[in-house]
Amino acid sequence: MAKKGNRVQVILECTEHKNSGMPGTSRYVTTKNKKNTPDRIELKKFNPILKKMTVHKEIK
Repeated sequence: MAKKGNRVQVILECTEHKNSGMPGTSRYVTTKNKKNTPDRIELKKFNPILKKMTVHKEIK
């Protein structure tokens, strides 16, 4: 039986990598509570292609 609740799975994509024009993407999958954070989230995560910490924003 499936769980019921407010937790949804979201995809985070690097903003700096997108603007740099380099091939490939840096994406992470995580969950968030839609009731507590209804807007899109931004987290600092490691980008293995750029080899540094960058801001990753939630995409649809």
